[in-house]
This record gives sequence, structure tokens and C-alpha cells, in this order.
Amino acid sequence: MTCYSIDGLTPVVHPTAYVHPSAVLIGDVIIGPHCYVGPLAALRGDFGRIVLEEGANLQDTCVMHGFPASDTVVQRNGHVGHGAVLHGCVVGEDALIGMNAVILDNARIAPRCIVSAGALVKAGFQCEEQSLLLGSPAKVTRRLSDDEVAWKQTGTRAYQQLTRRCLESMRECTPLTEIEAGRGRYRDDAVRPKVPGGA
Repeated sequence: MTCYSIDGLTPVVHPTAYVHPSAVLIGDVIIGPHCYVGPLAALRGDFGRIVLEEGANLQDTCVMHGFPASDTVVQRNGHVGHGAVLHGCVVGEDALIGMNAVILDNARIAPRCIVSAGALVKAGFQCEEQSLLLGSPAKVTRRLSDDEVAWKQTGTRAYQQLTRRCLESMRECTPLTEIEAGRGRYRDDAVRPKVPGGA
């Protein structure tokens, strides 16, 4: 990973967390146990504090940043999809932020919520636990079912397992020039989340 201290503040990464080498951490960044930070993610603690709590994941090309004196937090088991932007907000425990969603300053996504892909959550927004948020600007459309929350939790466990796999076996390498005989395949049957109501 690429780490920078600023004003005497150095990022903190728990030894059980995995941060991809292409991710950038600046200043007041705190990454807790069993977290996953994907390729090209940017966590900029050069104004406010950036926190990933235990078991949270922040996927490829995500950005976390905030205004001075703000805390931008993904709480325990939070799940942030590819390309999302979190700015000065709090993502509640066990919530999911969809791909390319934007969550703005002082918004609070309650625990066990799902924010749809591409949603824009306005500054200061708040919602009830276990809500589904859709649109731009995002609005609560209904309460999530327990099955939908379980689907989200299965996906988060897959990223927690990916954290362990990366720590154990991910290494920089030179690509092969052809497919080797008997090439193995990753078996993800145990962790692949099935869409609620789907096949």
C-alpha cells in the first residue's frame, strides 16, 4: 500500500486487515481488524478522520474523504461497493453501499440499510434501520426483508474471507504466456450470495 503521514498523523492498519498495494492512505486513517481495502481505493485523512471498523470492506476505486474535523466512518461489517464515494458521512453497522453511490456530508446511513448502485445521498440525510434507498437524490422506498439483510451479510462474509485469502496467498507475479494444463479454478460455492427471490 502507499501510505503518507501528514501533520504528524500516520495511517493505522490492523495486522489482520488487507489493503491492496495500489490503495492510498493519507494521514488520519484507521483500518480495523479483518477489513478489506481494494485496488486503487483512496482514503484521505488529510482533513477529517477516516475509519473502517472491524470486518468492513471498501472496494476498488472507492474514495473516503471529509471536511476538517469530520469523521467519515464505515461501521462494523459495512460493505462499500466499487467506485462509491463517502464524504464526511457515517455508514451504519452491516449496511451496504452500492457501486458508484455517493454519500455526502453529515449523512447517516442506519444499520442494515442498502443504498442502491448509483444513488446520491444528500448532505444531512438520515433514515431508519433496515431501509432500502434508491435514486438521485436517494429516498427510502421500503423496509428490507430479513432475507435481503441475510443476502447482504453473505456478501460481506465473502469479502472477509477474501481478506484472509489475500493475506495468505496474494503475491505480485509475472503473467503466464499460455494457460497451463489442469489449471485450477476458484470455488466460491460456499460464499456466493444468492439474490433474494432469485434462482
